[in-house]
Amino acid sequence: MKKIRTIPSVIAFAVLLVSNTTFGQSKIKAYFNQPVNTGLATFGIDAAYLPSATLADTIAAYIGRAKYTVDIAQYDYNQDNSKGNYTSIAAAVDTAYAHGVTVRWIYDASASNHGLSLLDPGIHTLGRPVNSSGNIMHNKFIIIDANSGNPEDAILSTGSEDWSSEMFYKDFNNRLFIQDSALASAYTLEFNMMWGSTTAVPDSSLAEFGTAKTPIGINTFHVDGHLVELYFSPSDNPDSHIASTILTANKDLYVGVYDITRTGDATDIVNMSRSGVYTLAVVDPYTPTSSPSVNSILSTGLGSNYVVYNGYYLYHNKMMIVDPSDTCSDPMVLTGSENWTSAGTNYNDENIVIIHSDTLANLYYQYFISNFTTFSGGSFTPSNGICGGSMATTAVQSVNSNQDDILMFPNPATTELTISTHGLVKTVAINDLVGRTVYTGNDINSQSVFVDVSRLSAGVYMVKINGSTVRKFIKE
Repeated sequence: MKKIRTIPSVIAFAVLLVSNTTFGQSKIKAYFNQPVNTGLATFGIDAAYLPSATLADTIAAYIGRAKYTVDIAQYDYNQDNSKGNYTSIAAAVDTAYAHGVTVRWIYDASASNHGLSLLDPGIHTLGRPVNSSGNIMHNKFIIIDANSGNPEDAILSTGSEDWSSEMFYKDFNNRLFIQDSALASAYTLEFNMMWGSTTAVPDSSLAEFGTAKTPIGINTFHVDGHLVELYFSPSDNPDSHIASTILTANKDLYVGVYDITRTGDATDIVNMSRSGVYTLAVVDPYTPTSSPSVNSILSTGLGSNYVVYNGYYLYHNKMMIVDPSDTCSDPMVLTGSENWTSAGTNYNDENIVIIHSDTLANLYYQYFISNFTTFSGGSFTPSNGICGGSMATTAVQSVNSNQDDILMFPNPATTELTISTHGLVKTVAINDLVGRTVYTGNDINSQSVFVDVSRLSAGVYMVKINGSTVRKFIKE
């Protein structure tokens, strides 16, 4: 597992002791509201399955921890009991407000949001106005104590679920809770733009949604030793980052998304499969309805490795897992609120995060494979993660075996590519996909190297580090 922390002007690496339980105590936590396959727990860490709407209990419990502020940007909230009762999120918010916590809530005015009527009248809310184009505030994030004097208080949570009985009990969803002050502050900047104010009271005359927003200018973070990327729509063009993440896969790729309408993404998925990357995809029946062309590309290109959910409820995830079976290949998870649609990336208010973590990738892998085998009725033989010729593990790594602690960023890159490691970067070679060497660096002997890639043509390249570790990078 790669472990990196940023210190002003310095990149420092640390080898962490990781037992079977420490990821559960880490600063990044993932929860799933439908069954997981813990038999695939490569690192001995089971994915957290929260049945019977206990995901709502978890959300309420986190809100109950707030000391100073709670900001919620939630597309739709209905405290109904159509599929079963669940913990009242409004009650948790009201309790926090009664204890002096400042609460702000943004919603989409085109959604029903009946649950908002349960909030204390003193809590300010603001809806993205209904517009003729049907573009929406589709976020589902919570920010807790972003500006606390103690950075350990700050929590950011993002997920795929709207808040309703059916979403918690029956539909397929996932949610992250991330303890990080910098990430929570970045989300706060986005929230304030939509709120039109930095105070407890919104200013609708200054509120900016959709294409009126501007980029916050902060996209990369280091949380608990992991690189985390954050992109908002439409200002950060999330589809470009979804596409580039697809293209980073070296061994296996898993896509589970409610709605895909962008044919470019579907084509990239199929091309990765044809290039030898083991690829599975699950979509909701809404995808074939909204985009027959995407359905045709995926069904023709992937065959039985493409499944349309055949249940009564919604396959509502918006997730991708890259290389969970190859810890040498920068495993990562992409998730958030955005469906892979033109509206999602160009007009809606959305967010995606990309977290580079072999452990998190395995947790999402346990969830995805459970989804896929349940829907397909088939079996699945896992491919165990091999790194440097031995079974991948999250236990202590030897400092001389630095396959796992190499960090390469940004990826995609436009002008400069940074390569850093706990040990030494001795040599770097970059080849294009036809095998031509376009860059070589020898006798570097540094923990960090900065490679000028500005003159390279746009495309996909293979980077060989120290003669053995191979990583894929995209030049934009």
